[in-house]
Amino acid sequence: MTSETAETAGPQPSHTFQVDLRGLVDLLSHHLYSSPKVYLRELLQNAVDAITARRAEQGEDAPARVRLYAGNGTLRVEDSGVGLTETDVHTLLATIGRSSKRADGPVSAGLEAARADFLGQFGIGLLACFVVAERIRVVSRSSRTPGAPPVEWTASDDGSYTVRTLPDSARTEPGTTVHLVARPGSAEWLAEERVLRLARDFGSLLPYDVRVGDERVADLPAPWDRPYPSPGARRTALARHCHELFGFSPLDCVDLDLPAAGVRGVAYVLPSAVSPAQRAGHRVHLKGMLLTDRAGELLPEWAFFVRCVIDTDSLRPTASREALYEDETLAAVREALGARIREWLSGLAAGDPERLARFVSVHHLGVKSLARHDPEMLRTMLPWLPFETTDGQLSLEEFAQRHRVVHFTRTVEEFRQVAPIAAAQGIGVVNGGYTYDAELVEQLPAARPGTAVAELDADTVTAHLDAVDPAEELALSGFLSVARAKLDALGCDVALRAFHPLTVPALHLDDRASRYEQARAEEESRADDLWAGILGSLRGDAPRARLVLNHLNPLIRRIGGLGDPELAATATEALYGQALLMAQRPLRPADAALLNRAFIGLLEWATHEGGAAR
Repeated sequence: MTSETAETAGPQPSHTFQVDLRGLVDLLSHHLYSSPKVYLRELLQNAVDAITARRAEQGEDAPARVRLYAGNGTLRVEDSGVGLTETDVHTLLATIGRSSKRADGPVSAGLEAARADFLGQFGIGLLACFVVAERIRVVSRSSRTPGAPPVEWTASDDGSYTVRTLPDSARTEPGTTVHLVARPGSAEWLAEERVLRLARDFGSLLPYDVRVGDERVADLPAPWDRPYPSPGARRTALARHCHELFGFSPLDCVDLDLPAAGVRGVAYVLPSAVSPAQRAGHRVHLKGMLLTDRAGELLPEWAFFVRCVIDTDSLRPTASREALYEDETLAAVREALGARIREWLSGLAAGDPERLARFVSVHHLGVKSLARHDPEMLRTMLPWLPFETTDGQLSLEEFAQRHRVVHFTRTVEEFRQVAPIAAAQGIGVVNGGYTYDAELVEQLPAARPGTAVAELDADTVTAHLDAVDPAEELALSGFLSVARAKLDALGCDVALRAFHPLTVPALHLDDRASRYEQARAEEESRADDLWAGILGSLRGDAPRARLVLNHLNPLIRRIGGLGDPELAATATEALYGQALLMAQRPLRPADAALLNRAFIGLLEWATHEGGAAR
């Protein structure tokens, strides 16, 4: 539209969005809320907010009670809160998306003062009840307007509603009563046993008198805030609380008291190891109301060995009020909670080594995850964290005291390849192939000044093996030439050394660079001309793998004396395959073919008439 047309078009009629309530309820139940059970949280939340608003006006002496009565497919919820006038009903209940906590509209003046203490912030309110109910009836009387009659609002899930005033006898005291009638197939959600269980789950930390029938829901003070006759009695009570909430008896308990962040609670240490990838199920209460029991974002990722339950008044919920909103406040709380768990670990290291040892034996992976980002924690935990080494299972502190240079491998396969030989030669090697271990070994000089750390490679191992007398090696030159020619196509060199244990006839050594070169060469041999040319340009001067033959081993000396070059070549292939198997390395197709060829060749030689005669 041109500017001239726009000036002459005149005012356009405005329209109001039409809301399909059935479609909106379907959206809530299938996309916003994880379960229909949240309807009860919304009812409790509305009741608690109404009481909070009345107390803001009338003081702490105002009544604070919520009663729920369930059965026969119905539920009645009564509260002693601020109540609603007829104007409030039209403004709040009949307009989807409007919140009683906003600062606009005629009802806001009396409620705005209490807004900071409200649980809900999104104005969805009773709409969530349509997830389980086909009809909602609200009877309310306002405490802010003396003499105002009770008002009734009745709504159906087809989007229709009626509003009328009632005689004073319909409700004599200020407050609100909500009646639900279950939709077909949802009556179980309104059964008394289910309602009681949900109310206790959601409302166990609510500060008001909430009951289902005669059964009290809230259980205050919270277990971590109650007085106990002794520290042992407190640990026992918290362990019982953990078992009720999470189903396990904790290894230990960590208090999470952060007044500056508005957080109170406890972290329970899991009694068995879990995967770092397993999503944690932390329970977060917002001003006493359970927000979620799956708040994985509450703690740093490294703290996967604890399960938390907290009550907070500082964190923001998402629109569904089933998760935490990721903002600067949550980030600050997460950092503060992580610091509290670090303090607990440091305290154990300083004052309770026995309990720390029990913890580390189960959760060393979590501590290693923390230590790689926290130099101070690494220094604190050096005497406790276990590592697989050529000297057995040791801490880095003890291992570094034994060895002038701390060598390490980056894979488990490399460690298995060299561990027996390195141990016999006095080379100290740490298996860095497990999660976080290589990173921590590399950080060892910073945590323990003066410590030398080096990645173990084939040259280092070979250099520690004893050289063979030149005359003896010259006598075996014919056999070595055959062996080198046979393994050259596999990208493997042959060396002769003397080393212990002498029961090992041959040792296969390589590193990541040589494995990369092998993979490149194999791919080049299978590629077309263009791709082979590209791969060929990537050829570097990387060291090749090597097969180190042990001159101390009697078998090697006998093979070296074979006069048949073909048999010597077959024996070399067998030694190469056996060395690969001993190192527990995955076999390439070429390696598997070689093993099969050597096995068949040796069988043929053994069963040959000449071989049998020998």
